[in-house]
Amino acid sequence: MIEYENLNQTNKIFCDDYKKSFEDFLDRGWYILGKKVEEFEKNYAEFCGTNFCVGVANGLDALTLSLSSFNFEKGAEVIVPSNTYIATILSILHSGLRPILVEPDINTYNIDPEKIEASITSKTKAILVVHLYGKVCAMDRIKEIAVKYNLRIIEDCAQAHGAKFKGQISGSFGEFGAHSFYPTKNLGALGDGGAITCNDPILMDKVKTLRNYGSKIKYYNEVIGYNSRLDEVQAAFLSIKLKSLNSITEHKRKLAGLYHEHLGGDYIKPEIHPDYHDVYHIYNIRHPKRDNLKEYLLNNGIKTEIHYPIPPHNQPAMQGLIEGRYPISEEIHKTTLSLPISFGHTEDDIHRVMEIMNNF
Repeated sequence: MIEYENLNQTNKIFCDDYKKSFEDFLDRGWYILGKKVEEFEKNYAEFCGTNFCVGVANGLDALTLSLSSFNFEKGAEVIVPSNTYIATILSILHSGLRPILVEPDINTYNIDPEKIEASITSKTKAILVVHLYGKVCAMDRIKEIAVKYNLRIIEDCAQAHGAKFKGQISGSFGEFGAHSFYPTKNLGALGDGGAITCNDPILMDKVKTLRNYGSKIKYYNEVIGYNSRLDEVQAAFLSIKLKSLNSITEHKRKLAGLYHEHLGGDYIKPEIHPDYHDVYHIYNIRHPKRDNLKEYLLNNGIKTEIHYPIPPHNQPAMQGLIEGRYPISEEIHKTTLSLPISFGHTEDDIHRVMEIMNNF
């Protein structure tokens, strides 16, 4: 059986360093917001080419704290792609704001810049872009629109650690980059974790205060804040893995290259363009008989995933909150399938997957 993801295998080469780091963590006796978090924040900011990084509890909190720091009036509108994972939309709702869904480009699966302006109103305050599957959005056009309408940009970088557009890395385009370190991410922790990258010291100070009960000085609370702190042990693990993130990315890009070159049939494969340096957190294909294909692969010892089976506007929780039809999003959600492409997979694994797929 070829698993979709085997975290034990993926993390095996880091285990000795993890154990040493954990022993050091225990010896220090400092568990929350200590030197390990500071070290990771410094290293990850350098990796992303930003001035600052603030470690938080998870990716959803990274988005929510970023939005909350702007103090938009309740009910203000935030533009967001219609095919994103539900967490992106939840962050808007948790911040007391209104999500305005815009359809993606069917080729890149990212928000279509040419559809954004039609959804901008006097209540629009921000564009929340999502670098889906490991491909950065077309940020030059999106930044032009943001400047024209005086809108903030927040990047959901949960799937795009190290991805680039025209040489610039994800998380460095907008006011904020929100990052998730869920264990299956390219830079995955051994539990939940997240971070916010930014360049503005004032905004950095705001999210740093919000993550810690709204407090800069212990027991003195300036604003209504959250308890959302990256803990020391996960920060230590992430610092270890960060050193190998470029190697992880190159391994996944090599596996993606095999799919690109040898996967036949009527599979719609991810678009390749020289402007984009994709990191393939997910390698998704599309096929009109997706469900049959998924079952066929499982029967032949190949596990796959669907990212994601239900578009946000059709989720029960979103009824009455999101209106309209989104046919491009629905087409993507109906036909997409995610293939094995983890750091723990070998080239032989991928050749086996393609051999079976090419016989479908």
